Amino acid sequence: MIKSELVAKLADANPHLYQRDVERIVSTIFDEITGALASGDRVELRGFGAFSIKHRPARTGRNPRTGDPVEVEAKSVPFFKAGKELRDRLNDGYLPGAAGNSAVDDGAGDGS
Repeated sequence: MIKSELVAKLADANPHLYQRDVERIVSTIFDEITGALASGDRVELRGFGAFSIKHRPARTGRNPRTGDPVEVEAKSVPFFKAGKELRDRLNDGYLPGAAGNSAVDDGAGDGS
């Protein structure tokens, strides 16, 4: 699922909201998560998971074409750890499209 599909599903599930308002809400949520991560904070959404930053040290890599050593700079990368409730839903009989599942699920079963 891409951002525009998420916005469309949420707008359909909440007909009292305008689609532009739903787009603003989704963008604001993503911006806040991104901003918190950029400042080094951890973002935890109970039942869903936690976003954090992992720091990768500088290292010597290899150019895949020539095999020559290449210096790779230290960097920070986003990391997501699924929460218990999300893991349980995925592993304990959750079937895409089944009754009682999330309103955001499209039922296609293709993971999108």
